[in-house]
Amino acid sequence: MANMSQRFGYGLPDQPAPRAAPQADASAQTHPWRATLRGDLIGGFAAAMLTIPVSMGYGILALSALGPGHLAQGVLAGLYAPVVGCIVAVLLGANTTMIYSPRSIVTFLIGSIVATSVVNSHLPMPRAATPEMLIAIVFLLIFLAGGLQALIGLLRFGTLVKYVPAPVIAGFANAAAFLIFLSQLDVLNGFEQHVAAWSIPLHLAEVKWLNLLVGVITCGLVLKGARLTKAVPPTILGMAGGIASYYVLLFLGLHSQLGPVVGAIPFSWPDPHYFGEFVALTRNVDFWSFAPELLTGALSLALIASLDGVLCGRLVEADSGHRVDANRELVRLGVGNMAAAGFGGIANGVNLGSSFANHRSGARTPFSLVVHSVVILAAILVISPLVGYLPRVVIGGMLTAVSIQLVDRWTLASCINLVKGEFSRPQSVALDLLVIFAVAVAAVMINVVVAVGVGIVVTILFFLFRMSKSVIRRSYRCDVVHSRRSRSNAEADLLRGSSSRIVVFELEGPVFFGTAENLAASVDKALREPTSHVILDLKRVHEIDSTGAKMFLQIHEQLKKAGVTLLVSSLAPGSARAQFLQDMGVTAALKSANLLPDADRAIERAEDELLRALADEPPAEEVSPHEFAAAWRFEPAEWSALERALERRTYGAGDAVFREGDTSRDLYLITKGSASVYLLLPGAGRETRLATFSPGTVFGELALLDQQARSATIEADGELVCLVLSHDAFEELARDHPAVAMKLLAGIGRELANRLRRASRTIHELAS
Repeated sequence: MANMSQRFGYGLPDQPAPRAAPQADASAQTHPWRATLRGDLIGGFAAAMLTIPVSMGYGILALSALGPGHLAQGVLAGLYAPVVGCIVAVLLGANTTMIYSPRSIVTFLIGSIVATSVVNSHLPMPRAATPEMLIAIVFLLIFLAGGLQALIGLLRFGTLVKYVPAPVIAGFANAAAFLIFLSQLDVLNGFEQHVAAWSIPLHLAEVKWLNLLVGVITCGLVLKGARLTKAVPPTILGMAGGIASYYVLLFLGLHSQLGPVVGAIPFSWPDPHYFGEFVALTRNVDFWSFAPELLTGALSLALIASLDGVLCGRLVEADSGHRVDANRELVRLGVGNMAAAGFGGIANGVNLGSSFANHRSGARTPFSLVVHSVVILAAILVISPLVGYLPRVVIGGMLTAVSIQLVDRWTLASCINLVKGEFSRPQSVALDLLVIFAVAVAAVMINVVVAVGVGIVVTILFFLFRMSKSVIRRSYRCDVVHSRRSRSNAEADLLRGSSSRIVVFELEGPVFFGTAENLAASVDKALREPTSHVILDLKRVHEIDSTGAKMFLQIHEQLKKAGVTLLVSSLAPGSARAQFLQDMGVTAALKSANLLPDADRAIERAEDELLRALADEPPAEEVSPHEFAAAWRFEPAEWSALERALERRTYGAGDAVFREGDTSRDLYLITKGSASVYLLLPGAGRETRLATFSPGTVFGELALLDQQARSATIEADGELVCLVLSHDAFEELARDHPAVAMKLLAGIGRELANRLRRASRTIHELAS
């Protein structure tokens, strides 16, 4: 056994993974099952050694509310569960080495629900039930929870449980830790009868201090045993140390200071007689008035057990590398728990310690689960006569160690750091701690069923609060951020004092009932300043619900009455969002002309409409060369020299003036129409628009200046007329009229500087 632990460890988180498997021999290649048989045998045995002691403790904890008379049945219920659960998982096609056995938080929920909804119920059936009927009701609770758990998996809801916020889970864990600890105080103190935790100060004279010492020794060895030796698992070390210390004190004649033992446990093979008991319960006339309360408790148990199972399955997946299907695992767990309840066992989950031990000891196939079950069955046969001599304080010490390990470490660390003021955003951490506190208090002060309800409500509120932050990623007016269309001096002058009337709202996340109202309020606020156009950019919006769509319609009607145009950008045709807005009537109300492919084209559209509204007279069909900013302050003679060097060229819509990589060096001055700059992107046929040039602007100057190949493609948007200064004509102009060439270069430099300034202001605005 020691050699096995040195090679593979016992599945503790601080122990290394197994060494590489030895080279398979010829026999193993002929019979593949032989290659894993030894590892499956060793792994199943090692996992069973970890499962047996904790399962006995969990069985006692689950049935503790029924009184000390059910201790023996609790031990057997804890041991029957992994036997049945693992066998059912294999029969249902489990291809895993995960061990299915009782879990602390699931067992805590069973005990709590039994205490509040069964033992202390005000309904006639449980109040009048015999001890045999009470135990049947407990297993029926587990049976129903298993059925609901399997249903969650069949409906493929298993992937949804991962969305439960961590603070809600931490709240349950902390409540479970606290209540398990309280439930073991009377056992640790050696009281003959149950004493509530808050009544212990009144019974200090009855405390058996040596019994408490045995419990502390047991708990300490379970928690710190890994530091003492790697040869023995801490759980077994704690159990052995506790038993040894108890009987040493008993041998010394100090039995008066020691608590009782578990008592005789008659051996019995598990049999499915409880299925018949479930049918008999339903024939009771008072059962159906009790059924809703029982079903509520079963649903609470199913939800938490499903969450625990999925999370533990993910942890085992990370350790073993074997992919876990959450929904299928929930079906196996649910059906396994139904079967375990029929055989008189408590509910199972995915046992991390035993699963790690199984895999790290060499197990690679589901046969290890069969070995695990067989070893536990053999142990029931062998240890049944011996379990009666097991000190109850040893079980109490082991469960106390479990409660300490259950305490959420993040909660403790966050409380300490919050008090120390080490968080940069303490509000977020304080909110998480408040959620943890609310769930934990509901579980401790009221009952677990209420705590599950609080957890579900808190989960929804938690989600809505996080998602209901402002849907507006950024808003700005276009006196600083302009479109990529280069404009003439006259147009730039007109826009300089008026483009602030255009406001852009960049939206992100979901536009739904939690965020739509905030958007409407922001638009209202924007209208307090002079506004002609409102642009809603949906580039980062991934979901729109009916409330969001109706809010778009309301905003459109509001702006229409105020004489303001609403433009919507980045709504890809044929996308789910576009189709939804069309179905909701938003597209028809806005008209397709007001739906632009991106925010830049929307700003350009708003600028064009603003220019038409501001212009005293319609623009000339063709711009005079004298209006070019690049040729500003030219003398008549200089104009004559420049005009003789220019060549008139025309292009049709979609014609390429030049393409990326061309070696031409010509300079273009637009007199009519517009041309857009496109840059090729990786992938077939992908490109993006960089800028658009209007009449009165120049392009192509970079190649003229640096003598490099063209850096982008320029195409005519429609009919385009340009005056072209070829490279040869420019050199001739520089030779014959150097002053004209110098003035032209200075004008081009001034234009480039203006573009750079606008780009810098835009970048600053967007970055801030």
